[in-house]
Amino acid sequence: MKRDRPGLGQESVWDYPRPPRVEAEPRIVRIVLGGETIATTDRALRVLETSHPPGIYVPPGAFAAASLSPNPQRTMCEWKGLAEYWDLSGGNTTRVAAAWSYSEPRPGFEAIAGYISVYPGRVDGCYLGQELVRAQEGSFYGGWITDEIVGPFKGAPGTTGW
Repeated sequence: MKRDRPGLGQESVWDYPRPPRVEAEPRIVRIVLGGETIATTDRALRVLETSHPPGIYVPPGAFAAASLSPNPQRTMCEWKGLAEYWDLSGGNTTRVAAAWSYSEPRPGFEAIAGYISVYPGRVDGCYLGQELVRAQEGSFYGGWITDEIVGPFKGAPGTTGW
């Protein structure tokens, strides 16, 4: 694996900490599904973890009424704990297990309790400010890739052992 060199104003995911760090996301977050904005907020948080694009977490009150439905899927994160999944609906579209949250995260991640993160590749679009986010490769991770983030990123084929 060869690390990409960050340019002026860019961040390398290889400079992100392990264990991950939670911090405020200064840009407005907007999530679109079925041609409708289903969430918007200026109070998002981002989780920074080595080798991953930031995970963006949105307060549940930022989502439109009836856009969130609980899904029975659960996974375990070594850092954050038990993840609960959500189906998302907008317009005439529903996407199964398109978002997740931690109702009782492990110590150090209390700030994201109840906040919801969305897989950018499972909705019409996720925006940070005016920028359309690109999805992290693979089906498990849900990082948000923007122009100021460089990798390489975990999630693509052959990156499991990183």
